[in-house]
Amino acid sequence: MQRPFTARLGANESLFGPSPAALAAMREAAAEVWMYGDPENHDLKAALAAHHSCRPENIVVGEGIDGLLGYLVRLMIGPGDPVVTSLGAYPTFNFHVAGFGGTLHRAPYKGDHEDPEALLALAAEVRPRLLYLANPDNPMGSHHPGAVIEAMLDHLPEETLLVLDEAYIDLAPPGTAPEIAPEDPRVIRFRTFSKAHGMAGLRVGYAICAAPLAQAFDKVRNHFGMGRIAQAGALAALKDQGWLAEVQAKVVAARVRLAGIAKANGLRPLPSATNFITMDCGRDGDHARVLLAALVQAGIFVRMPGVAPLDRCIRVSLGDETALAAFETALPGALAAALRSLG
Repeated sequence: MQRPFTARLGANESLFGPSPAALAAMREAAAEVWMYGDPENHDLKAALAAHHSCRPENIVVGEGIDGLLGYLVRLMIGPGDPVVTSLGAYPTFNFHVAGFGGTLHRAPYKGDHEDPEALLALAAEVRPRLLYLANPDNPMGSHHPGAVIEAMLDHLPEETLLVLDEAYIDLAPPGTAPEIAPEDPRVIRFRTFSKAHGMAGLRVGYAICAAPLAQAFDKVRNHFGMGRIAQAGALAALKDQGWLAEVQAKVVAARVRLAGIAKANGLRPLPSATNFITMDCGRDGDHARVLLAALVQAGIFVRMPGVAPLDRCIRVSLGDETALAAFETALPGALAAALRSLG
């Protein structure tokens, strides 16, 4: 018989929720939902530009980072075009590339980090149109200092655009965000309201890039893809930096709590710059998959990386005390069940 999860800790949503001001703005906007949203996203683009000290012409708004990645690939990739990413990195980008006929080339992780040097070496070999890198990274939660990302730009092939996914940047340590001019034509940076702002179900993402590239999105984007409620909620969330600071503090505390649970049960929590912790289970992917299944059976939704050797781990989203306590209660039994199953 199907039943709801006791704790939903597998989707990297924010259990701390959105800004109360954003909720109020969305409730107000709901009364006018019979009207289309602004197809130009004027107010939200202006607010984002002011927040990032750039021009509205440097901002693209769309249906989450996933949707924007799809538009970018549609703009730039045709059948057989080479694209570089990491083996085991965020898979949705790969789906878009495959859908438009591009050819994926993957560099392995270096330990628990995506490997900028390996990515650049592969790019020098295949001369890709796009090179994808997430910083901080999903699924491992690791990050590189911003200076590392800045240095990559000087080593990109001339025809290569760096696709920098910064979905978790609001939760990362100071210095993680690189200092890159918005008009730099070598990079496009993606941000979201799904993680730190707690609005994953709203589907609002944006990109910062050179104005000519931003303008090119108008050729392919869904001009009415951003509804009135989404625009109002994102605008209010952006203004409420006090709530963002509260969430950031809760994330730091939850990392400590969740890492302690992992250590107490013999798992190794990897350093995290995100709203989840990846836990090294100490064996192989088979062991981690059995552990994951046992947790799901116990009502705890978690996920894991899909590629070896990263699949030796499980990935657990941060949550409030109720959710973390449920995970803490279920974990010892799930570990015992996994050991019994594998012998």
